[in-house]
Amino acid sequence: MGNERKTVVISGGTDGMGRALALARLDRGDKVVSIGSSQEKGAVLLAEAARLGAADRVTFLRADLSSIAENARVVAEIAREHTAVDALVLCANRVNPKRVLTEDGLESTFALYYLSRYLLGHGLRALFDASAAPVVVNIAAPGVTMGAVDFDDLQTERGYGAVRAQARSGRANDLLGVAFAEQASSRARYVLYHPGFTASLGGIAHLGQPVKGIITLLAKVAARPVAEAVRPVVGMIDAPPSAPLTADDRGKLVDLGLRTFDPEAARRLARVTRRIVVARVGESPLLPVNATA
Repeated sequence: MGNERKTVVISGGTDGMGRALALARLDRGDKVVSIGSSQEKGAVLLAEAARLGAADRVTFLRADLSSIAENARVVAEIAREHTAVDALVLCANRVNPKRVLTEDGLESTFALYYLSRYLLGHGLRALFDASAAPVVVNIAAPGVTMGAVDFDDLQTERGYGAVRAQARSGRANDLLGVAFAEQASSRARYVLYHPGFTASLGGIAHLGQPVKGIITLLAKVAARPVAEAVRPVVGMIDAPPSAPLTADDRGKLVDLGLRTFDPEAARRLARVTRRIVVARVGESPLLPVNATA
């Protein structure tokens, strides 16, 4: 299976781990669809692919994945160009020091770090089912127990802080994995992968000082190299786990019995998320077909 050429879709595919993974899969002969918000970074990725002799196997889609409509457009474009998707790797994230609302009126961390992953994972279900061994790899923070989904304040209207918003969305991704596996809308295996702190500076260019400087310094002295952090993901794509849901924290399996993977909370978040989407765009092909999800 590891020698088969695959079609790999990567959100946040022009920075950090996403970019490294895109180049690694291209080097193995795969087709790659890289989704990113910067046209300039997309052009750099395309140039790097050309140097690998892979210009005809890479597509860059510029999109703001914090928008529900943009997720729908991306899914439609992928479906037009590809008959199957073997792997979806979800890397897109952005740290916002101040609370920002998207065009849908949603807090941006929730919209990008959690909701876009829900929408892409379910929206590509038909293409997963056309693959022999589909897998979704959600680059998040399983195993971390800081933060919790606050169902009374999903949009972090009270006491917003960048760390709090990131932690809440991280826990939402834990629950997303549980719901995806329990109420599957496709055959795709789901992996929650925590790479640890990596030497990737994607998503911080807009930050002010001293925060940006501190993160940059930490990346130089304390972070894992991106190539090391992305290596397990390459393996997960080649040989997806057999279990419907796997949580991996830097190579160590995470106990799915932790409170952060509570099945009832996962079902509740799935129901609430459906209502959020329907309230803004109506019933959508990005939503799972299961009425309870």
